[in-house]
Amino acid sequence: MASPQAAEVSELEDRNESTPRGDAAPKPAARDKADRPDQRGEDEDKDKDKDKDSKAKPSLRERLRQHWLLTTIGVIALMAIIAFGIVYWLAARHYETTDDAFVDARSFSVAAKVGGYVTDVFVTDNQHVETGAVLAQIDTRDYVAARDQAQAQVEQAQANITNVKAQIFSQDAQVQQARDQADQAAAQLQFAEQEAARAQELVQKGAGTVQQQQRTKSDLEASQANDSRAKTGVVSAERQIDVLKAQQKSAEAGLAQARAQLEQAELNLSYTKITAAQAGRVVKLSGAKGTLVNAGQSLMMFVPDDIWVTANYKETQVTDMRPGQPAEIRIDAYPDHKITGKVASVQPGSGTVFSLLPAENATGNYVKVVQRVPVKIVVDQWPTDVTIGPGMSVVPKVKVR
Repeated sequence: MASPQAAEVSELEDRNESTPRGDAAPKPAARDKADRPDQRGEDEDKDKDKDKDSKAKPSLRERLRQHWLLTTIGVIALMAIIAFGIVYWLAARHYETTDDAFVDARSFSVAAKVGGYVTDVFVTDNQHVETGAVLAQIDTRDYVAARDQAQAQVEQAQANITNVKAQIFSQDAQVQQARDQADQAAAQLQFAEQEAARAQELVQKGAGTVQQQQRTKSDLEASQANDSRAKTGVVSAERQIDVLKAQQKSAEAGLAQARAQLEQAELNLSYTKITAAQAGRVVKLSGAKGTLVNAGQSLMMFVPDDIWVTANYKETQVTDMRPGQPAEIRIDAYPDHKITGKVASVQPGSGTVFSLLPAENATGNYVKVVQRVPVKIVVDQWPTDVTIGPGMSVVPKVKVR
């Protein structure tokens, strides 16, 4: 019986003889693999796994071919996004927007011009009022009494003027009487002079007596005194008229002063009724019935209907911004409302320059930062179905190109 080694050698020789010439001899590793059954099984399992993987993971082209509908939708969506981005970028270049913006107004405090007790308040919080509406009433009794007193002073001054005018009229008559007396004294003086001249002539001719000459001389001197006194009376009477006219001017000045006091009293009386200077809303009401207020004390805050938008743009955004440019405004509280307006003005300076404590770049370490420039935007028409007031945040978008 042949040994296993001899049989194996014989088999190898037969295999070599059956191999054609020119073919390369099998490699030892391949021959070992072919000779080992367990190795062949592992190789077959790997090939099967590769086939399964190739079948389980199709190529990208096959996947796109299988899901052609989704692929088409994705391509269309991508093209739309690109187109929208291009259009948006081209359009956005023409607008400047900021979120540092708010509704602004010239709100002010409504204060009492005169002091007193508040007798009534005719408004409530957040109420809208028209121009001239009565907001509150202050007790009028003290001011009515002051007005009546001023009226009495006016009447007294008018009476004084009337009295002085009457005195002037009477003095005019006295002046005329003094002038008549002066004329009479002048006539008597002329007669006395003539009598004295005749008596002197008779004495010189020896036809008259010395006694008659002395009597005529005495009458002449008396007539001269009367004439002088009459002339002085005329001057005194005329001077008295000047005094009375000065008194009349003083009385007229007193009348003007009394009328001014009356006007002031009437003004103070009118100030007891606090009215709205313009249309707007009452906010932060602090006055109440029975409150004792002093002159200048605030009773409420008032927000006029004239409101606008103050947008604090960066200084790099106002390069092309000019008054009259259109603007679109979105209010944070009411995003559904579309509001349009236009640029009214651009402040000539940054906001920090006009603040309470402006920046002093020359007194410390200088750090350059982008400044904010306030831009006033007026609105074409504010919504009437919602409440809009100062301080509310908005986002304006101004078309600058």
